[in-house]
Amino acid sequence: MPDTPPVIEIRGLHKRYGELEVLKGVDITAHRGNVVSLIGSSGSGKSTLLRCANLLEDSQQGEILFKGEPVNWRGEGLDRRPADPKQVLRIRTNLSMVFQQFNLWSHLTILQNVMEAPVTVLGRDKAEVEDKARGYLAKVGIGDKCDAYPAQLSGGQQQRAAIARGLCMEPEALLFDEPTSALDPELEQEVVKVIKDLAAEGRTMLIVTHDMKMAHDVSDHVVFLHQGLIEEEDAPEALFGAPKSERLRGFLSSTMAV
Repeated sequence: MPDTPPVIEIRGLHKRYGELEVLKGVDITAHRGNVVSLIGSSGSGKSTLLRCANLLEDSQQGEILFKGEPVNWRGEGLDRRPADPKQVLRIRTNLSMVFQQFNLWSHLTILQNVMEAPVTVLGRDKAEVEDKARGYLAKVGIGDKCDAYPAQLSGGQQQRAAIARGLCMEPEALLFDEPTSALDPELEQEVVKVIKDLAAEGRTMLIVTHDMKMAHDVSDHVVFLHQGLIEEEDAPEALFGAPKSERLRGFLSSTMAV
């Protein structure tokens, strides 16, 4: 493993909503070029972990490091918050999140959606961003949809536009929160192909997914979460081929049953 620090490192993370503890001490590491998939039943804490990594949710205990730089906190427990808004913005703009629901602006064209954040948040040159945005839309296979509006696209096309939007920020890592769960099976495969292509390019990714085949095919490392704890983690061949825990065996038999 190279000497450079991981892009994302989470140590002993705890997250609670009032009395409900959703994450109970979780460690995750994603080095540059790693694809780490998070699997587990609904309610296991997968999406919450992703949102905590991107500082969209406040955690109550544990460390979050971005390229070796720890997040600065103030307060404790349920009162803990990030202490430095500039640090939060810098980390968020380097960890592009792709959501389950696409989250595209309905009143903007697809090209405008992809350009919006680099121009308004990062202050990049509009002509330069437009050139990159068109390139990323072509990369995900919808270069001909630049002037269309989200409502004119299929779900699979909208999700690919959302991925292009994330790529246009030129982030250190992409975070996917169930990127295919809102799609019909045939549209799902369009998005899976894009994610596989990104993995083949060596992009750093954290993926929360219900798609075990995709997790197997694209991941360097798979983490199985159960009730807020890591029950088992390993390389995909070992985790899917020879699961050690009874809970993981049960989960895989129910999710991979034909």
